[in-house]
Amino acid sequence: MADNKELPPLFDNEELKNDMDFDDDDDSDIFASAISTSIRTSSAQDHNIPETSSPFNGQSSTPEDLPKLSLKDTTRDTSVSTLSSPVAQSGPLSPPLDPTNTDIDDLHDVPINDDHEDHSFNVAQSQSIGEEPTESSDQYLKITVTSPQKMGDGMGSYVAYRVETKTNIQLYRNRVFSVNRRFSDFLGLHDKLTEKFLRSGRIIPPAPEKSVIGTTKIKMSGEKSQEQNSGSSEFLERRRAALERFLNRLASHPLFCIDPDVREFLEADMELPKATNTSALSGAGVMRLFNKVGETVNKITYKMDENDSWFEETITHIDCLDGQLRSLNGAVESLTNQRKELASCTGATARSIAVLGHGEPSASLGRALAQLAETLEKVEVVRKAQANSDLYQFGEMIRDYVALIGAIKDVFHERVKVFQNWQHAQIMLNKKREQKARMEQTGRSDKTNQAATEVIEWEAKVERGQEEFDKISTMIRKEVERFETVRVHEFKKQLIQYLEAMLQHQNQLIKHWESFLPEAKAVA
Repeated sequence: MADNKELPPLFDNEELKNDMDFDDDDDSDIFASAISTSIRTSSAQDHNIPETSSPFNGQSSTPEDLPKLSLKDTTRDTSVSTLSSPVAQSGPLSPPLDPTNTDIDDLHDVPINDDHEDHSFNVAQSQSIGEEPTESSDQYLKITVTSPQKMGDGMGSYVAYRVETKTNIQLYRNRVFSVNRRFSDFLGLHDKLTEKFLRSGRIIPPAPEKSVIGTTKIKMSGEKSQEQNSGSSEFLERRRAALERFLNRLASHPLFCIDPDVREFLEADMELPKATNTSALSGAGVMRLFNKVGETVNKITYKMDENDSWFEETITHIDCLDGQLRSLNGAVESLTNQRKELASCTGATARSIAVLGHGEPSASLGRALAQLAETLEKVEVVRKAQANSDLYQFGEMIRDYVALIGAIKDVFHERVKVFQNWQHAQIMLNKKREQKARMEQTGRSDKTNQAATEVIEWEAKVERGQEEFDKISTMIRKEVERFETVRVHEFKKQLIQYLEAMLQHQNQLIKHWESFLPEAKAVA
């Protein structure tokens, strides 16, 4: 008969959440924890700051009357169906650095919509994780990431980005400000938010993934400027745009936008403290790998008996959406590569025809061949622009949502872990009750009091476990509904812009070929 207390570590399991990958900085840093201060209740003042938009700038409009999309749920409380947060999205993506573009008067960049709307929030709220701020139409937080610049040389080098912010939220010290941040700082911010909010059921927007190949190219490059290397330029631009979308997704969330860690990241005009726990080659990276393996095993071996029909339907829907988005992402990547190959072949054809035209004895045919070569060069540029449109206007959005689906699965798994803790507490409570009953039957009064105390402790843990499970379930419902609303709006907006870009590209092709037709007919 056990005389000692059995007190397993309840409600203290935490997950290390980073992929085992190669970091952009060998000595990657994470900034230190932001000073936790109470968020002051304040009202925002309207500052009409003129917008300076650029193509695919990672910011999106927030419709005031956006239809809501939710999964069928006949048993849920209607209170959780009310979205109190604004539409969170990254919106259009940032423009690619296209070193292949040449100056052609009638060829323009991929079209975008210039009508951006401000992200709006109400910051008069408690710092409690469970509380949801209300929407306000006169507040905004707009973030742009610019000027990627290589710092240092060799494997100790890294790329710094300029983070520029405009806001009228009074919790921020200034209205317009900017700071320099390295890639590991962004990863550190994501880790801090995950540690703080994942347990409560919040969907944390994923940070961009690390890239071994792209990072190595940047680190081993002898020049600080990457403009001479088209591959490095494309990698830096894609990463810059992804970082901008990550920050704007945080900015569009009513809770994340006023979080102390986010405010420190955006405002602290200093180099953030160094840390090694974002580096894949550090001890923390190895620990992340083992913990990730453990979490994967737990997901496979433990199956929760789901009694909530809403969660059952939602999990099925998310799994189906994940497969469809991954398939679409592969198709768009293939389309982009084929368009780039087509553009390259078009350029090669143009050069061959130009050589043929120079040796043509017929003057009229020679002029026609020269004009055809020039037309094909213009067509090559249009097709490269169309490939960039496929990638940056459509493909990157699909990649983002594949990662967001992973973040949703993370909060679902966190709910399962909370349920496991609750059930473990219930099992231990039953054991303690049985132990107390045996003590009473044997008449051991000295042990009975101790057993009664343990029963009371485990009853409190069971109550806390049930309360935590109910809270995370309610929060996940709100977050998933918000995700669905944003997804419908963002897909609609991006598809419209993508179709407009394709239409413009086709019109440019028609214009080029129509201008060549008279030359072809003039051949004697």
